[in-house]
Amino acid sequence: MRIESIQNPKIKHVLRLQQDNRFRKREQLFVVEGQQECTRALQFGLHPAAFYIEPDIINGFTLPETDCPVYEVTAAVYEKIAYRKGVEGVVGIFETPQQDLASLKLGEEDKVIIVEGIEKPGNLGAILRSCEAFGIAAVILANSKIDLYHPNVIRSSVGCLFGMQVYHATPEETIDFLKAQKCPLYITNLHHDAKLLPHISFRGRAAVAFGTEHSGLTTFWLDKGENIIIPMRGTIDSLNLSNAVAITCYAMMQS
Repeated sequence: MRIESIQNPKIKHVLRLQQDNRFRKREQLFVVEGQQECTRALQFGLHPAAFYIEPDIINGFTLPETDCPVYEVTAAVYEKIAYRKGVEGVVGIFETPQQDLASLKLGEEDKVIIVEGIEKPGNLGAILRSCEAFGIAAVILANSKIDLYHPNVIRSSVGCLFGMQVYHATPEETIDFLKAQKCPLYITNLHHDAKLLPHISFRGRAAVAFGTEHSGLTTFWLDKGENIIIPMRGTIDSLNLSNAVAITCYAMMQS
């Protein structure tokens, strides 16, 4: 089937999935754009509902075999549904996977990153990319302000989130989980007794919690773990959140 109009109901459905968080949650579907991202989603077992391709842009790329519908679209239609416009040539619709924190069982050396109240999709995507690169076992989004399957999260993570264990939870649920798993918690907090990151041994299970860039962790966390900070020599007293997570992930990997 070839779709030539942006007024086609299927195209309107794609656009609404891109733009409306509540609609994505209700439909239990989300949009993936790009050859690498769609391939990764399929490789990690996500279930596709449909693909939309522009044959002149896709440039010989072939999707892995799938039973879902594949629709050809005109250049004008693809321009409407694609963020990256004239590149890649493929947009996929996938079913939203269900992940339950209570079902997660940590291995003896597993590491966990906790991010509270994150608000920027691009920042979250960058964090997930670092966590995947450094072998973090799970990421917990405590009181997250954004949808994990926001198009900007998927794009900035380069689709790596599809093979990751990422969970939404309240701070209380997160602490209960860590206690049940006997996982020590470290909190990034500018406190007088905070230890420098290079002096911490992350052997065995370990979790590190991060707050927002403008206010840090809420008071809920401040008596829940050991305070740590990243040493810096310059005049700037803080880092971008995704950079701070990346540095910490690297330190955890080295333990």
